[in-house]
Amino acid sequence: MLLLLVFGCAAPVKKSENKELANQIAANEYFPWVKTKALEIMKTGFNAGDGYREVWIRDYNTFIELAAQVFPKEELKENLLVFFRMQGEDGNIIDGFTPIEKVGPVTYDFSYSKLEPRYAAHKNSVETDQESSLIQAVYKYIKLTGDSTILSEKVGDKTVSEGMEWAMDFLMNNRFNKQYGLIIGATTADWGDVQPEHGWGVDLDNNTHPAIDIYDNAMFVIALNNLIEILPSAKGKWAPVKESVAQNSRTHLWDSAKQKFIPHIYLEKGSPFPADFDESQIYYFGGTAIAIEAGLLTKEEIKVSVDEMIKRVKQAGGPSIGLTLYPPYPEGFFANKIMNPVYSYQNGGDWTWFGGRMIQQLIKYGFAQEAYEQVQPMVKRVKDNNGFYEWYSVDNKPRGSGTFRGEAGVLYTAIVMFEELAKDQK
Repeated sequence: MLLLLVFGCAAPVKKSENKELANQIAANEYFPWVKTKALEIMKTGFNAGDGYREVWIRDYNTFIELAAQVFPKEELKENLLVFFRMQGEDGNIIDGFTPIEKVGPVTYDFSYSKLEPRYAAHKNSVETDQESSLIQAVYKYIKLTGDSTILSEKVGDKTVSEGMEWAMDFLMNNRFNKQYGLIIGATTADWGDVQPEHGWGVDLDNNTHPAIDIYDNAMFVIALNNLIEILPSAKGKWAPVKESVAQNSRTHLWDSAKQKFIPHIYLEKGSPFPADFDESQIYYFGGTAIAIEAGLLTKEEIKVSVDEMIKRVKQAGGPSIGLTLYPPYPEGFFANKIMNPVYSYQNGGDWTWFGGRMIQQLIKYGFAQEAYEQVQPMVKRVKDNNGFYEWYSVDNKPRGSGTFRGEAGVLYTAIVMFEELAKDQK
């Protein structure tokens, strides 16, 4: 099967001929309000939201386009450089940084760097997206500002470009399974950073069940595509890796019969779940959206995917295709109580943070009508609740931080894409 999208060659975006859709976009009552509100909360800082003191790279990567509308490029750049200054001795990238004076009672196993004495760093090591998120954020910064000088910026004894490749080397040296040729992490719920085994569940330890999933690998493919584009000298080393991981993702994680990604490939410890539990029935919404962004699905498979998402949202009685997964893991499968009962947090909660990225991909690949229909509940609840909430319950009640910048960022970008689509019809 020839996959024209696998290796970063995105399908051309056709101009919509649907004048009615263009008119609907122009007249939408929620779009201007949501954009204004997004800009308003972005002006108040770079931390993930009012429930977080940290600046997280996985969040910053999704709202840097929004941040660029209200902050000078120097501030965008400085945030990125902090992550490189706090890069681990093995090349790993932290999750986030917190001002030293705001650390308070210790709840993380903080790390520190002589290169950046202002901050304490932490890393939820069960996930494998921090390195990929930073590469993607640097790429977006350069595209937004035109400032490629960041690549030659010296951090310690390395330039940023060298630090980027060092981060990719960390994944290949510490998070790569040679049997499958794919990136590994802990067992989590789709893109989540909570493992089922115990307590808080954010750190790799002796209880962890290593596994392979589509989210980590799709993020890696996107990062390598970005790296090769802004650093052409890296192509010889990283293009073969990207192509191999993309193909192996298809070979080992895509279930062609069911037209969906399997949740996990389990490694030496097997699954942490009961032997009679059929995990293959679970559909991972977020990982699928990121796989589409990585170019891992054909246009026909994208259509099948969005139809399946809509179908499963109806089965769940959920509010939008921001649903993390369906069906959810049964109650008690995760020791962390935030994952119980079902449809809670990353176990079936609804996150526009990922749903909005699916909307962007639908627009990009020519499914503008579907994108417009599916974004409506997302933008409506922002206005209804007067804020961007971290996630929503299955009955559409807001949960978590009320100024969640990840949601604001992905919706802002999606709305701009809709507006550009409408302009093309004039």
